[in-house]
Amino acid sequence: MDFTIIEAGMKLDEERHYVGHTIFTLEGHKSKYEVTFFSKKGDDWDYSLNYADESGIEEEMLQADARLEEDDDLFDALLDAAMDTMEDAE
Repeated sequence: MDFTIIEAGMKLDEERHYVGHTIFTLEGHKSKYEVTFFSKKGDDWDYSLNYADESGIEEEMLQADARLEEDDDLFDALLDAAMDTMEDAE
């Protein structure tokens, strides 16, 4: 299953924690998703997955979330896209 990155961003908040997001699509899914990232030091990441626009098919959202949990390459690609925007801004 292929994915396409639409938009990404990352910044340091007031407490120097990493806060970012990546909007993406998955092949065969009707909705766009937004994964948000958070890390205190940039090494251990929490994430949250939401619809980027309006709500879509719940089963597809559950599949997307399961894929993020299981597919390290996908997770890393989405996180790298967000981190790359931060490096460009520095």
